[in-house]
Amino acid sequence: MKRVSLLVLLVTLCLGLSSFCFAQLERIVIAAGTPEDQALQAITNEPDAQKKLSMYEDFVQKFSSNPAAVAYGNWQISQAYQTSGDLAKALSYGDKALAGAPHNLDIIVSNTNIASQMKDNAKTMEYAAKGGAAYNAVDKEAKPEGMSDDQFKARVAEEKEGAKSSYEFLETAGFNVITDEKNPKARMAYIEQFTTGFPDSRFQEQVAQYAMYTLGPGQLNDSARLLAYGEKTLATNPKSIPALLLLANSYVEDTKPASITNAVTYSQKVIELANADAPDADRSRKLSGGMAHSTLGFAYMKQDKTAAAVPELKTASELLKGQDDVSYAAAMYRLGYAYAKLNKIDDARNVLNEVAKMEGPMQQPAKDLLLKVNTARAKAK
Repeated sequence: MKRVSLLVLLVTLCLGLSSFCFAQLERIVIAAGTPEDQALQAITNEPDAQKKLSMYEDFVQKFSSNPAAVAYGNWQISQAYQTSGDLAKALSYGDKALAGAPHNLDIIVSNTNIASQMKDNAKTMEYAAKGGAAYNAVDKEAKPEGMSDDQFKARVAEEKEGAKSSYEFLETAGFNVITDEKNPKARMAYIEQFTTGFPDSRFQEQVAQYAMYTLGPGQLNDSARLLAYGEKTLATNPKSIPALLLLANSYVEDTKPASITNAVTYSQKVIELANADAPDADRSRKLSGGMAHSTLGFAYMKQDKTAAAVPELKTASELLKGQDDVSYAAAMYRLGYAYAKLNKIDDARNVLNEVAKMEGPMQQPAKDLLLKVNTARAKAK
């Protein structure tokens, strides 16, 4: 079990800068030579794990008036139960330790690890987000009296650098909860906790994708929240292709007049960013560009600009063919519909015949539209 640091330098530093040491990232400090320190030395020297556990329990009772000693003792008991495999007791004592030192990243990391072992997503995210918030709050601390700006900035940077590995562990643990959660409602709740605790996460882009997928059709189907989250994501990262694509697709289905304009704008932005026609464009860029051209063509059709929609939908079909069957079928169906609206019957039939042979969500709509086109063709003759 981890031994508490008893460096005199640390004790002196905390006495001199108490407003900083009792800031967001707490340290457990037990002064050298005190009865608490002597008791801990005796516990450390005890080789028997079971006796050591009993000694820690006695330590917590004996020094119950010392919050630092109680927090440290409960933390060590928690780690002992974790080692023995009793995770429920480990987490119970971990919570007691955290109650005494709520901003101690070592304890938060320990509890996060235990909750993760228990596959308790709710508790894992609770601890991870709490630790992330404590770490990020260091930047907002008030400067201690008598310290220069440069000294304070250096001290904050040092504090954060020292805690960086713990922060990144918590960040990864929180992100893993999001990717592991199957329930959309629970997943969205975790995403909101995560973004509060880790506002500038290195997983920001992936979390945004999970959020908009979760809020979209087939999951929570909450278009209002999806649009709000997407716009918030773009405010942070205006070049987020997943956010732009999802927003374009949501806006193109919306009935508000301004929404179609937004769909056009965001689709055009994706086309520009993806540059899918470039020789070095990979599958991801081709998919993004193809889907954007498809959405743009659909938006033009809704604006009664069918002639302008056709080249967009042809480009979409070319980019998506062989990349994603569902997206390709959707683009082809829209192209067939555009040809039908322009009374280009033969072109419409050729396109729709292909889609009607493809298994998937567009197969039946293509068959239905093809029947109408063939009926109209027969009447024309």
